[in-house]
Amino acid sequence: MAKLPWVGTMLPATIVFDLDGTLVDTAPDLCAALNHALGVLGRPGVPADDVRHMVGHGARKLLEKGLAATGAMTPALVEAGVAPFLAYYADHIADRSRPYPGVAAALTALTAAGSRLAICTNKPVGLSRALVSALGWDGYFSANLGFDSVRVPKPDPGHLFAAIAAAGGSPASTVFVGDSITDMTTARNAGVPVIAVSFGFSDRPVADLGADLVIDHYDALLPALRRIVAA
Repeated sequence: MAKLPWVGTMLPATIVFDLDGTLVDTAPDLCAALNHALGVLGRPGVPADDVRHMVGHGARKLLEKGLAATGAMTPALVEAGVAPFLAYYADHIADRSRPYPGVAAALTALTAAGSRLAICTNKPVGLSRALVSALGWDGYFSANLGFDSVRVPKPDPGHLFAAIAAAGGSPASTVFVGDSITDMTTARNAGVPVIAVSFGFSDRPVADLGADLVIDHYDALLPALRRIVAA
């Protein structure tokens, strides 16, 4: 791991976060939106615990998995479900979504230390910004890029590079924080160190993701970032 430039408190100059499953437990509202769309399509709902392992690749992939779990999945059914899913989710984006414990304190500490913060998510950018606003986080992030902000989204490294650039940072002084194999692959493709959270929406054990470090709580984020800077 190459040594990174740092801000005055030995923290990376830029930290980029995934959103769903990393900063915010959005599973309850995503599950409600998915089950609404499935109902429109004449399908039964999917349990919330199952949905936690389906998210992270965008609305269409979530619908594909929800349809496959409840019967036949076809591209036509997926397309028919997109509009009701997105409309319902936009109206209920923060009904039950909550930041993970310690997130607000970590974001406050990082911004106070002078680090630039950004979001790199496979959520549509309008929904990502709406969720951030609903949580009162507009002042934390210098950039917020969704899957439709770039030509090719995660795991393509261009998505992460675009988020770093939009925040005014450099890949050479950035750490990425995520919860899924998509996030880890994105970081590896970009040559950027990556921290995995153990409590997100990963579809496999976090130890198998290949992160540089794993944290179990946001109280551990700043120490983990300092370890990466010092390595």
